[in-house]
Amino acid sequence: MQHTISVVVENEFGVLSRVVGLFSGRGFNIDSLSVAPTMDESLSRITIVTRGDDAILEQISKQLNKLVDVIKVLDFSDGSAIEREMALIKVAAEDDSRAEVLRIVDIFRAKIVDVTPKSYTIEITGNPSKINAILDLLKPLGLKELVRTGAVAIGRGPKGWKG
Repeated sequence: MQHTISVVVENEFGVLSRVVGLFSGRGFNIDSLSVAPTMDESLSRITIVTRGDDAILEQISKQLNKLVDVIKVLDFSDGSAIEREMALIKVAAEDDSRAEVLRIVDIFRAKIVDVTPKSYTIEITGNPSKINAILDLLKPLGLKELVRTGAVAIGRGPKGWKG
């Protein structure tokens, strides 16, 4: 099962290394990792997507809470968050496929951010399943390059952190 965990930490040297070290030291894999400051410059928010059963998630949460620089651990695995990701996709755009690429971009409300005689670069934002869906349609047309940010998440309603 996939889990999205948001960790609010002190914005200090070495914190990210300790959090990632906790995962690798216990044999937990990280599917994606995103780090950015919060509204409070002394705090950062780390969003981690990982896989495992509920027992593994509980173990991860307990271990994260033991780290000195961790302020709060939020588990968004229950669907209580809005999750988004951004991708830049470079796709072949030969004469015969250009119109098809443009149709797909329009359907997914993505944007073309660069055009060359042989390719389009597309920017898309949405939940990870939306990103996967557009990739499935673009692959047969000639996917050249892909960069994904990894997920970021924020709690729905009152669940969250005001850092």
